[in-house]
Amino acid sequence: MLKENKIKIAWFGLHFGEEPPLVLDKGAGTIFFSGCNLKCVFCQNWQISQEGLGKYYTQGEFKKMMMELQDKGALNIDLVSPTIWAEIIREPIAEARKEGLKIPVVWNSNAYESVEILKSFEVLVDFYLPDFKYGDNEIAFKYSGVKNYVEKAKEAISEMIRQVGVEKVIVRHMIIPNNVENSKKALRLIKEINPDICLSLISQYEPTYKASGSPEINRNVNEKEFKEVFSYMTDLGLEKGWVQDLGSHNKFLPDFKKENPFC
Repeated sequence: MLKENKIKIAWFGLHFGEEPPLVLDKGAGTIFFSGCNLKCVFCQNWQISQEGLGKYYTQGEFKKMMMELQDKGALNIDLVSPTIWAEIIREPIAEARKEGLKIPVVWNSNAYESVEILKSFEVLVDFYLPDFKYGDNEIAFKYSGVKNYVEKAKEAISEMIRQVGVEKVIVRHMIIPNNVENSKKALRLIKEINPDICLSLISQYEPTYKASGSPEINRNVNEKEFKEVFSYMTDLGLEKGWVQDLGSHNKFLPDFKKENPFC
């Protein structure tokens, strides 16, 4: 029996902006949670993550929401930034499973989360879609206000792979202007976690929210930066996944040479 604790959600519906296998021609059943455990100065969804845009729903309403998305033909349930709501959403997901939720559940997060939280969702989550934002802890603290990002993200992604296998994990990395070395460090760390990881290289950075307060990131990523990071990635042998077309929020180019079952 659900206790009907409240969950704040900004938007839910069919969404086509995720990586190709998560949307196909049906769309992901995406649920954008309000709030975030990072304070990224360049957040592109800052109204949701930082200003708390959204409406409160009971656990029962959240369960119904997932079932309705399945009925609408969603390919999966795409939980965006679920980490801070983990304790409240676990039970309704389990209940929905018992009551006929058959489509996969995707945990779409920033990877700054504890292994204990992730372990509590084992069996309930089918696919993981974590960001690996930073390869440098000082940069993580400067732009997102958190300590030990690298260590926590590595541990979290390793746990994700343990649970569902590397073929059911896509790791995203977004290039930040004037931070090519951060991207290179992040890519090396991703390879250390598992060289067979499916990677999504994101180029859609825009200087939103408080980015103007840091002049070095107060612009879009340029072509030189994009090509340098992409070249480094392929030199590392990370060849599974997609590259987001520079200047596009949704178009992913099938530029990688290999594929795994999930990609």
